[in-house]
Amino acid sequence: MTTVTLTDQPVAAHKADALVIATLPDADGATLAPGHGLPRGTVTHLKGVLAALEATGKVDDVHKVAMVPGVSARTVVLTGVAPKTGSTKPTSDTLRLGAGAALRAVGSAEVVVLDLPTTTPALLTAAAEGALLGAYAFTAHKSSAKQTKPAPRAKGSDSESSVRKLLVQASDAKDKAAKQALTRAGIVAGATAYARDLVNTPPNLLYPQTFAEAVQRRVADLKVPVEVVVHDEKALTHMQCGGILGVGQGSSRPPRIVELHYAPKGASGRIAFVGKGITFDTGGVCIKPAASMLTMKCDMAGAAAVAGAVLAAAALKLPVAVSGYLCLAENMPGGNAQRPSDIVTMRSGTTVEIIDTDAEGRMVLADGMSLAAESGAEAIVDVATLTGACMIALGTKVGGVMSNDDRLRSAVLASAASTGEAMWPLPLPEELRAKLDSGVADLQHKGDQYGGALTAGLFLREFAKTPDGDVVPWAHLDIAGPAYLTEAPFGHVGKGGTGFAVATLVHLAATWGGS
Repeated sequence: MTTVTLTDQPVAAHKADALVIATLPDADGATLAPGHGLPRGTVTHLKGVLAALEATGKVDDVHKVAMVPGVSARTVVLTGVAPKTGSTKPTSDTLRLGAGAALRAVGSAEVVVLDLPTTTPALLTAAAEGALLGAYAFTAHKSSAKQTKPAPRAKGSDSESSVRKLLVQASDAKDKAAKQALTRAGIVAGATAYARDLVNTPPNLLYPQTFAEAVQRRVADLKVPVEVVVHDEKALTHMQCGGILGVGQGSSRPPRIVELHYAPKGASGRIAFVGKGITFDTGGVCIKPAASMLTMKCDMAGAAAVAGAVLAAAALKLPVAVSGYLCLAENMPGGNAQRPSDIVTMRSGTTVEIIDTDAEGRMVLADGMSLAAESGAEAIVDVATLTGACMIALGTKVGGVMSNDDRLRSAVLASAASTGEAMWPLPLPEELRAKLDSGVADLQHKGDQYGGALTAGLFLREFAKTPDGDVVPWAHLDIAGPAYLTEAPFGHVGKGGTGFAVATLVHLAATWGGS
């Protein structure tokens, strides 16, 4: 990741490759946001440029201007920070998006100065997060990148930032609250970038065993107090985790469940995250069309988000215990692959009839949820690229949230709103539960074509219980749409893995613990 520091030096004097300045809408189109500290002549010149370019001052309206008078930086990047509709006042969300869009426009650079209207620690955090993630680049497998001087990497990361050093303009570079905000931004952005790395890694290199090893290396590199427990296929057999074993039995690369435990002394709460980690999904014997497999390396984005979130919680020293369960398997149509009409026995003892081998994510999650419930967690949140039905309902940039607990659902949605990750509540209609009844087992794992995202949630709800049958507060995050971007980049989000849900989970853990 890019190194990031505060600066209170005169903004026009920085000898940087790029200086990022915010713009806002006005009667003439766009103007510079207040508080920039630029010389009068520079302001006059830039206002003329904005008028000539018909700038709007709204998010994703970005313009690069070279050789600006009165500025030592080689280029000035003007980035809109107003919402695309409604108010013209910048928010945490628009600063995050505007900073990210600017850094994407900068491209490769040694030094970039970010001068945005960050008048509170929350606004500063958002802007720095956006800038750091806008500078993200995954170049691990590009031969051209290896022939040039590499940019800094985060420890344990395969990504290279396009920007070496980010200076964030502040009124006082020694201000404690601003420093803390920048530290938090760096940790959350780093965790999100790590999740992106995992999602972007090709499936011939990232499979259950190597995923587990990558997480172990990351923990060691970051030196965070996180205990890692890896359950291989023999252990999973002994643990009677029939859901994940059934999904993984068609692959030559056997499944794993990785437990991550961060447990500070005197923890004020305990929450568990469970992530779907299908490192590649062919659909099994119910094989997908070829075109539908092109993005299936991203089917482990839930596990990637959980890994990033637990490590970030530890790095931030949150006062709450946070556990993660990474449910890792490869869904392949091998000679020993699971078949429709098979019956498997889950970790909880529930028997499940297999209807569609391409509905595998809920099976691996169910075993992970049972382990989380056994651990004594106060709440469980699962994260998964689970259903195409959720994408049909909410599109590609919004995640769905289902829950058996109103307080937890509200907390998840509040965390998502606070961190700029779009999520929307979906119901768990009781009348759909009958679709999961089986004539030969306790449950079947899939209903019919209607309400597919909801019946998947209803299936998972069956496993949010302790071994004694007590219900555990649980929320399900279906991130099938926003986990992987195939459309045009926007704000701080480029094509490929997005790291969606990391920030929400970290914020949820922090607020769950009362910090």
